[in-house]
Amino acid sequence: MLQEHFLTRSRRHESLMGWLFATPWVLGLLLFNLFPFVYSFGLSLTSFRIGYPTEFIWFNNYVEMFTEDPVFGKSFGNTAYFVALGVPLGLVTSLLLALLLNQKVIGVPLFRTMVFVPSIVAGVAVALLWMWILDPNIGLVNHLLREIGIRSPPLWLQDEDWAKPALIVMTLTGAGGATMVIFLAGLQNIPTELYDAARIDGANSVRQFFFVTIPMLSPVILFNTITGIIGAFQVFTLAYVATGGLGGPNNSTMFYALYLYNISFWWGRFGLGAAMAWFMFVVIMVFTMAQLALSKRWVFYAGE
Repeated sequence: MLQEHFLTRSRRHESLMGWLFATPWVLGLLLFNLFPFVYSFGLSLTSFRIGYPTEFIWFNNYVEMFTEDPVFGKSFGNTAYFVALGVPLGLVTSLLLALLLNQKVIGVPLFRTMVFVPSIVAGVAVALLWMWILDPNIGLVNHLLREIGIRSPPLWLQDEDWAKPALIVMTLTGAGGATMVIFLAGLQNIPTELYDAARIDGANSVRQFFFVTIPMLSPVILFNTITGIIGAFQVFTLAYVATGGLGGPNNSTMFYALYLYNISFWWGRFGLGAAMAWFMFVVIMVFTMAQLALSKRWVFYAGE
């Protein structure tokens, strides 16, 4: 009995110490995550606006979004375009870089560092650099296009048709960042015996890639796809810097997060902004759950 009592006291002491050490994290979770999460939903049900009396209006903000605001639909369409084109292009670029940097050549650590460094440059600096590169008059890209005989090159960020593709190209600056590193880790985790067996069976490099590399890399592809979609839905910095927060020309780069920012912090309509944030949360959640559901058909886990 004495031994059991001692063990019980010891376990209680360990549990108490564990909670004490976890207290800063628990407080941070409650104050900076859960409380704002719940509060923002309550805020979305009000007419809260700086300088005006606040009223509880239930779901009127959501009704206004879908039925009375034409820019809302435009911003969501711009974001969907960015996700549909930018995410696959970014994943393919990151995977190709990872394949190149997975080769056993002299100086590969230096090459990996050179490819990774641009991804840690601040988004504002990247946007300013690309604004100069894509300048219609003095930019490097249009200068090269004129040199090869194209007399009227695109206006890029000043052209409604070219602005979104230009921003997508800008995002490729970060293709050598975390996504590439995760792909590289996945590639290095593939057993070399599988490639040896495929080579014995007569598979060339292309067939090895599609029948060994891609299946074994499918969990990593799933992870990078989900995180890529979540990040693309929240695109903000490049569009804000490149257009001065206006989303021009003609709202062609007015992405959802940028419009939410303008609604909340320029026009002071925090209730409507909170409603927009919750709608985006639902959209991202649906996309994530759909990806996880579909992954059962194409993702291969080596341990299964």
